[in-house]
Amino acid sequence: MKRTEARNIGQIINDVLRKENLDVALDEHRACALWPQIVGDGINRYTIKRYVKDGVMTVHLSSASLANELMLNRERIIANINKAIGRYIIREIIFK
Repeated sequence: MKRTEARNIGQIINDVLRKENLDVALDEHRACALWPQIVGDGINRYTIKRYVKDGVMTVHLSSASLANELMLNRERIIANINKAIGRYIIREIIFK
């Protein structure tokens, strides 16, 4: 049996997630969880649901005028989400 250097459990979990390509899915879920923190409570109050699939976040809002306003700030929101996650995960946001 080959002996290797000791690693902490966090490194082992990250290696397994990366090896099984689950790290991207985990970061997509993290992006949804960060939505209220990124946009604030006022905007989150109008959010009905949100999900991410293949780098595209879809956000359903109860206010059409708010959706139009958020479309104007889409690039900034994407940058803030990716910055909070620590890597480029969200490439597009669709507001409905």
